[in-house]
Amino acid sequence: MFKNEYLKRVYEQVEARNKGEAEFLQAVREVLESLEAYVEKHPELEKWGILERIVEPERFIQFRVAWMDDAGKVQVNRGYRVQFNSAIGPYKGGLRLHPSVNASVIKFLGFEQIFKNSLTGLPMGGGKGGSDFDPKGKSDAEIMRFCQSFMTELSKHIGQFTDVPAGDIGVGAREIGYMFGQYKRLRNEVTGVLTGKGMSYGGSLVRPEATGYGLCYFTEEALNCMKNDSFKGKTVVISGSGNVAIYATQKATQLGAKVVALSDSTGYIYDKNGVNLDVVMDIKLNRRARISEYVKEVPTAEYHDGCSGIWTIPCDIALPCATQNEINEESAKALVANGCKVVCEGANMPSTPEAISVYLANGVLYGPAKAANAGGVATSGLEMSQNSLRLSWTFEEVDARLQGIMKNIFHNAYDASVACGAEGNLMVGANVAGFIKVADAMLAEGVAY
Repeated sequence: MFKNEYLKRVYEQVEARNKGEAEFLQAVREVLESLEAYVEKHPELEKWGILERIVEPERFIQFRVAWMDDAGKVQVNRGYRVQFNSAIGPYKGGLRLHPSVNASVIKFLGFEQIFKNSLTGLPMGGGKGGSDFDPKGKSDAEIMRFCQSFMTELSKHIGQFTDVPAGDIGVGAREIGYMFGQYKRLRNEVTGVLTGKGMSYGGSLVRPEATGYGLCYFTEEALNCMKNDSFKGKTVVISGSGNVAIYATQKATQLGAKVVALSDSTGYIYDKNGVNLDVVMDIKLNRRARISEYVKEVPTAEYHDGCSGIWTIPCDIALPCATQNEINEESAKALVANGCKVVCEGANMPSTPEAISVYLANGVLYGPAKAANAGGVATSGLEMSQNSLRLSWTFEEVDARLQGIMKNIFHNAYDASVACGAEGNLMVGANVAGFIKVADAMLAEGVAY
């Protein structure tokens, strides 16, 4: 519950205006609760309505996406783009294609993106978008037609200096390519309007690896500074099997850990000898098949239906990289009971509030998503810089910049937790550190009458 009356009033207003939007309300509540100590010391926030403004999107766009399937039948989906806050730069955030996408999910993701982008230190505001279109089971031609229809409308609202989308769940290099091609045809210009592009037309090295690598760089720095420890010799459980999970597995292994489990939406694999990443990459990136195929090629491994059981596997470090609210209170308790000491988030908001309470009550080193998984958008920001400069940096140059950004994010979050009287609570620290930069910019820019 809120002790501060200003915070309480703002949250009640958000609840009243956004009825039934559970994901968005969850994200807003977490941030506002973290800001209590800071808000008490800064009455100017209330005077200038900073919180009322930061929880309300600057613009929310919903549109129809009509496209034709291979049978010649017209299909209709909903498209979304939330342009949440541009105080520190153009809107920046991914596009998600998944049946679960709705207004609440898009707004929660866009709201989180405000603070995540702020933490990177790069000049990027918060935005997010997507559609309830499901790419699974669709042909390349169907996906191309959908992406072209989607971009025909989205192109009216984005631009290099206005709003720069990227990929997210269901949107990889293939989808970005189709969208970028359509944007060029419609606007007759070649600009860095999308990130996650292919290397042949303005993409950046390290972008596919960035979120997973960044997650591990953040976790390693947190382990080093807070526990005098590292990944070396640790057993790691990672959920998901998309880019984030795959490259988190790769980097954790390079840092000396053994990753024993991965999952997808149907179930999870457990390989006590350590996951064979080459097999996983062939299954998920080349064949676009189910993770269950892994046990056909590695018969000593186990496959289990359902996703939640992955959190019952004993481990030292858990890196949830699948989707929102995948770890509930029961799963968090199972992790703690089986010896897990570190949970850092590669997905957006993968832990429920009850799960987070379990982590904090048991001394688990908890790295919240908006800090731990900011490597993807950080490298998107670096892609924007390269596009503006008409240059391409080497893999080593981009990777070094990414490492520096992730280390700075950890230290900024940790330092803010100390300043707020909550030393080591990186959730509070990340929220406060991200908020301060945005709030200061909003104060400086004034209110439009």
